[in-house]
Amino acid sequence: MALSTYLCARAHGIPITALPVFLVRALHHGSIVYNVKSGVRTPADLHGRRVGVRAYTVTTGVWNRGILQSEYGVNLDEVTWVINSDEHVAEYQAPPNVESAPFDRSLADLLRDGEIDAAIGVAPSVEAGFAPLIPDAREAGISWLRSTGVYPINHTLVVRNEHVAANPGLAAELFGLFKQAKECFLPTIDTAPALASEDARARDMHGVLGGDPLPFGVEANRASLETFIGFTVDQQIIPEAISPEAAFEPSTRELEG
Repeated sequence: MALSTYLCARAHGIPITALPVFLVRALHHGSIVYNVKSGVRTPADLHGRRVGVRAYTVTTGVWNRGILQSEYGVNLDEVTWVINSDEHVAEYQAPPNVESAPFDRSLADLLRDGEIDAAIGVAPSVEAGFAPLIPDAREAGISWLRSTGVYPINHTLVVRNEHVAANPGLAAELFGLFKQAKECFLPTIDTAPALASEDARARDMHGVLGGDPLPFGVEANRASLETFIGFTVDQQIIPEAISPEAAFEPSTRELEG
């Protein structure tokens, strides 16, 4: 489950619990593009503008807004966020500067037609008139990772509370199984065929960072988790900050992998 969806669902009392097994990660500095006809050229130009994102609570959107605010000084309240899909947690109420576009219009369509000025989650290659907002985004993302220790987490493993209650050892057992699977993958990370985009991304980050590009466990991911939880509070996705430990099933909080 997407990490922001989980935190939002948890805040609304939905009976699910996460395990600190992080299955999808990505650098996000390259995830936001603008229409070259909009007059936008830098992150500061987003003030007073309309920026599209599939839903306000999607994890890629949370990371991008947090990066724009913390690294580039963008006041998120001075941007209108335009969504074209339902939020994953039906109980969630978005801030007042979030508007809905028709759900049958893609973000690329809205951006092409000038109904939004920039968009999160649209590839710049989709249109000749789209350009990445952050230049040299890969290098910027790697620099941010190295300076902060934050390698953005997109998805975590989630279990229904009823299953954990019925089998108290389930959470730790699942953690162990995913750890074993990763231990089979890592020795071949540079030689095995990349069967999915996640394989290629893990290989790429292994080349950048060395070691394990997919660490599991709370402690190994504390900087990423604390940063993301802070972003979700700042962006009014959850009402108050929680510790990284509080987000995860108790029997897994001390596990490493």
